[in-house]
Amino acid sequence: MYNKLKNKETKLSVIGLGYVGLPIALEFAKKIDVIGFDIKPGRIDKMKKGIDPSNELDPASFKNASILFTSDPKDLKKASFHIIAVPTPTNIYNLPDLSPVLKASETVGKILKKGDYVVYESTVYPGCTEEDCIPVLEKFSKMKAGKDFKVGFSPERINPGDHSHTLTKIIKVTSGCDPEAAENIAKTYELIIKAGVFRASSIKVAEAAKIIENTQRDINIAFMNELSLIFNRLGVNTFEVLEAAGTKWNFLKFYPGLVGGHCIGVDPYYLSYKAKALGYHPQMIDSGRFVNDSMGRYIGKQTVKKIIAAGKNPNNSRVLILGITFKEDVTDIRNSKVVDIISELDDFGVTVDVIDPAASHDEVREEYKLEMKNEPSGKYDAIILAVSHKEYLSLNEKWFTPLLNNDGIIVDVKGILRGRISKHTYWSL
Repeated sequence: MYNKLKNKETKLSVIGLGYVGLPIALEFAKKIDVIGFDIKPGRIDKMKKGIDPSNELDPASFKNASILFTSDPKDLKKASFHIIAVPTPTNIYNLPDLSPVLKASETVGKILKKGDYVVYESTVYPGCTEEDCIPVLEKFSKMKAGKDFKVGFSPERINPGDHSHTLTKIIKVTSGCDPEAAENIAKTYELIIKAGVFRASSIKVAEAAKIIENTQRDINIAFMNELSLIFNRLGVNTFEVLEAAGTKWNFLKFYPGLVGGHCIGVDPYYLSYKAKALGYHPQMIDSGRFVNDSMGRYIGKQTVKKIIAAGKNPNNSRVLILGITFKEDVTDIRNSKVVDIISELDDFGVTVDVIDPAASHDEVREEYKLEMKNEPSGKYDAIILAVSHKEYLSLNEKWFTPLLNNDGIIVDVKGILRGRISKHTYWSL
């Protein structure tokens, strides 16, 4: 398979062209022939014009790429090596929603040929590829995995908004259903991954390695968030405590904040789900999720308390929120915990305006039924700096003062304004 791809005797396909799939497809397209598939024709039209709908890649990334962008599943028949990179979200009950990855498996299963390879990049719980996905491939292809076609798992490690740790610079973990598959898959990824490939001993090991990366970060951030709850009662600034503690060489530098998005805010639920299915209740993982999921409403409640302490009625108060994307310097609004701040303020009758230099007004309206503002208007009783976009990093008190009423409050979720505010009430995690 590796030689066929390298010699352009067959093609590689990528199913799902989001922030994970598109960079992979374009990197491979510099070396071999690629078919990029996505179910949304509108996204395909943009990519044909050299536009990344996720705004992560510049137009130069599309140049000299041997790639066919399509939303027609029939085009996938021309490929023999298929990479599935679709989202794996959770539902409203925080349970795994496998429908995108199972639907993608069905699509690939219908066009699968003998000798083909299927590699999953979507983050799942250990065992999902073999227990949930392969049966779908076998059902719709009427073939047997391992015998008629090969399967592997290579977890994505792309960090949205990070232009230093890009795809080719991050070590790639790969695995296969047997030694032959494992080697072919590893060598195929070595075509594009400059940092090198780590060959995991099995598909389950590769799945587990990915999911604990984000779970580890989630638990560590939850500890920081819990510390911020404690230090708030002590009247101590958490960021000042962490700055002092961080002078020790082995202190782990994590910080409090909102934990949303489609990785850290989702993946621990997949591991927790699998653990419970095996009869074990994961206390640390669930506790970390509880703490992090509660932070948005906690920030909203603290803001209201500050408004009341200033002698104002929340029902007659206005609050401006800066930022609604799930993290800084990205356009992605999925699973943004800023929305929890807004919901808490709404519950107290506070009028909320939201602005964000990166987020799409249309996407915010569609996802959250919220109308964003283009710019601040009038005076506010509090301003919450929720997302540390680069546009906000240089803000100072002079910027805030004309927008605040008397006794105005500045809430600084990420602590980036620390030391710059003296005339207004200042609070951060």
